[in-house]
Amino acid sequence: MHTDPISDMITRIRNACRAKHDTVSVPFSKTKARIAELLRDTGYLETVTENHEPKSTLELKIRYNSRREPVISGIRRLSTPGVRTHLGYKNIPKVRNGLGILILTTSKGMMTDKEARKSKVGGEAVCSVW
Repeated sequence: MHTDPISDMITRIRNACRAKHDTVSVPFSKTKARIAELLRDTGYLETVTENHEPKSTLELKIRYNSRREPVISGIRRLSTPGVRTHLGYKNIPKVRNGLGILILTTSKGMMTDKEARKSKVGGEAVCSVW
């Protein structure tokens, strides 16, 4: 049993990138689906497919560059169930000087750090990707 399903998803993505797998399958939840959509929209994943037979899963297709290196060079969980990390919109850091993204869960839904600064909302830091 996993106590932190988001960490499990992040670890599966990290391991798939290191093993140079084309796709990775994670158990479905709305939160994980939203994180995957944000990663797809920012160019870190190619496709996100929901599969509901026989169990609900998300199929994530990892994006690679022309030299077959994964676009995701690092992904890290920031806020854990034991230690929550909340940030005000003025204190949201830039990941790798703006080359990466920070995914936040806010009162207006999950969004990237750029969207949160633009909307002037803070929230809980879920993970950073670069």
